[in-house]
Amino acid sequence: MLKRKMMDVLVEWKMENGKKCLLLKGARQVGKTFIIREFAKQNYESIVEINFLTNPEFKDAFEGDLKMDELIKKISLRDGSLKFIPGRTLLFLDEIQECGNARTALKPIAEDGRFDCVASGSMLGIAYKTTSVPVGYEKQVEMYSLDLEEFLWALGYGDTEIRYMKEYFEKEERVPEFSNNAFLERSREYAIVGGMPSVVNIYVDTKNFGLVHREQEEIIASYLDDILKYAPISEKPKIRNCYLSVPAQLMKENKKFQYSLVKKGSGSKDFEGSLEWLRDAGLIKFCYNVSSPVFPLPAYNETGYFKVYLTDIGILNAMYGFDMKAEIYDNTLKGYAKGGIYESLIADILIKKNIPLNYYKPSEGQQEIEFLLTDKGSVIPMEVKSKNGKTVSLNEFIERFKPPYALKLISGNLGREGKKLTIPLYMAMFVRSTDGVRNNGN
Repeated sequence: MLKRKMMDVLVEWKMENGKKCLLLKGARQVGKTFIIREFAKQNYESIVEINFLTNPEFKDAFEGDLKMDELIKKISLRDGSLKFIPGRTLLFLDEIQECGNARTALKPIAEDGRFDCVASGSMLGIAYKTTSVPVGYEKQVEMYSLDLEEFLWALGYGDTEIRYMKEYFEKEERVPEFSNNAFLERSREYAIVGGMPSVVNIYVDTKNFGLVHREQEEIIASYLDDILKYAPISEKPKIRNCYLSVPAQLMKENKKFQYSLVKKGSGSKDFEGSLEWLRDAGLIKFCYNVSSPVFPLPAYNETGYFKVYLTDIGILNAMYGFDMKAEIYDNTLKGYAKGGIYESLIADILIKKNIPLNYYKPSEGQQEIEFLLTDKGSVIPMEVKSKNGKTVSLNEFIERFKPPYALKLISGNLGREGKKLTIPLYMAMFVRSTDGVRNNGN
């Protein structure tokens, strides 16, 4: 069984006083249903699970009066084996986007308080198929595919081994070459496999990259099918073409999203809505350029100037074709391709730590900082290098903006030069998710 950090989130929610219903949302196939079932097994005497997609007959139970006693009556009439035990039952409403009234019912369920309730669904359906939001009675949490640390757990790495690596990061000590090379190799495997649970399970069980690729292709096909199912008729081809253009966008030296790569001569008015749809589906994240690298960063977002990253690095690399896997594993990529893959790996790690994506590329000059983080009100530059070479952009940023420290991520080892801390790519997983990264010495 894959160990997921979401289990801790669910347990923390269960312990909250006066808790709301929990809505767990995310792209399809990231493991929402599985983790809720495991959580229920470990924490409740009984689970009442209703899947509105596979059991549409339960939709009628959410018509009319939505008080808890009425819901119990109508649900039990459809399945007499379900047990409602006050204080010891989890009500699990799966694929809730298929029943708008069920989301409306979260308010009376929370007000009643006798039963904990978790709902889940695809971000697409929740965004576009349910309209009644129980404000004040629903806590939303977004779930992603496995992150790098969860991937390492799946491969058999324990908390102790990962903690040792974190100590090198915190103490800014060079990592023993054997250990560093092993973790760099694991990070390349993660770039190939990604974090989709079904893909990770195949890799753990077989180590067969061919089977991994086939499963990834099926997931990509299912996402394209979702576009056909959920997208407005007039937008379907636009959304599909935007999604399929992302790999090409990230192979460019200037990775700013270019509408002309989707369709020659097009602009934002043609595809802006398509990108927003993909974001709402949980398939992409925007990384906004900022006009000035000043805290708070969102205040300086240039909304018309952005990059786009997929929310799973393995799916991205599968879209490049099977041969890309050998290039990544053998570390033989060169040029813009290598830089694009490394950037996307770091974006994947940051996304799954719920760190907003920002970068800095001023209108004048060639300077570009791939990612900007914040730490206690300071903006921290984070440059991703395909090789351990000069860091002209990072040096210029340090000279001009005087950050307390700066991060350079490479496929190499750890070291410090003045304010510039060089760390291996995998150490991005030790970046803090609260207000950015740790301050030097903390």
